[in-house]
Amino acid sequence: MVGIVDYGMGNLQSVKNALDYLGESAKVCTSPTELDEVEKIVLPGVGAFPDCMKNLKEKGFISALNKSVLEEKKPILGICLGMQVMAGSSCEMGETEGLGWFEGEVTLMNPKDKKIKIPNVGWEDIEYRKDSPLLKNFYRSPDFYFVHSYYMKCKNDEEVSSWYNLGELKVTASVHRDNIFGTQFHPEKSADFGREVLINFIEY
Repeated sequence: MVGIVDYGMGNLQSVKNALDYLGESAKVCTSPTELDEVEKIVLPGVGAFPDCMKNLKEKGFISALNKSVLEEKKPILGICLGMQVMAGSSCEMGETEGLGWFEGEVTLMNPKDKKIKIPNVGWEDIEYRKDSPLLKNFYRSPDFYFVHSYYMKCKNDEEVSSWYNLGELKVTASVHRDNIFGTQFHPEKSADFGREVLINFIEY
């Protein structure tokens, strides 16, 4: 069973609908103790980094997530903001500490070409590491749906599993370390390729 973390932010229903469509049992977890009942975790997110961390802390999810993910090694997939809070910190609305699972900072996308609109909303072709468990079995170069103004700058390039180019910027599209996965794109809104990503996570 996959647990979807409900901390008051994120498109929970669309993620649950996507998992239901794939025949995977999914449970919306409104309490940290419910993470004990699931084998895998999805951490969705829409909104601002500081609000996300504040809600996770107030609802008691931070210690529960650290226990499930870092100690018990349950696979987790962070989506969009859910991926960003896995970083060490963010500069959005001031400096905010993240979960610290990836060494790096979430920073504003500020391409030199001012014709490029931020936030970046729409489909982007990605380049990816072929050995990533999440990014396999694609029949052609994949594209995914993005909605974001900030991106994760990882200190360890090996933890960046996919990326796309926005002007001169190399934008992190997904990250991976051990049992921890994150996608800046929305797999639940990314048609066939997004479904393949979710299938790979389910089967991991």
